[in-house]
Amino acid sequence: QVQLVESGGGLVQPGGSLRLSCYPTGSIFSVDDMGWYRQAPGKQRELVARITRGGNTVYADSVKGRFTIARDNAKNTVFLQMNSLKPDDTGVYSCTAEVVSITSIAEGSRGYWGQGTQVTVSS
Repeated sequence: QVQLVESGGGLVQPGGSLRLSCYPTGSIFSVDDMGWYRQAPGKQRELVARITRGGNTVYADSVKGRFTIARDNAKNTVFLQMNSLKPDDTGVYSCTAEVVSITSIAEGSRGYWGQGTQVTVSS
């Protein structure tokens, strides 16, 4: 079974930086789009950033210029470098990936979610 493994969350002061990473485990044939969403307390989950296998990126307006998404295709790993963090960036950050598993190549990719990692920006 495919699972996404996330790491890198934590507590940071305003203006600080954190780097999140995520990779799938299991019988992986290929990984297409990958991305990060976040959910703040009392709010709906929102897209933070997405990246295609070819490196095309999309960012939420609120993080443009501060966050950078990147990926290592050889390791099927996606990274989210978060700089100049603000208290409004606090939330649970979840990784997503469109994965083609070895056991279901003919079916194409399927979307998977990680369990989420907490990011807290507070002084």
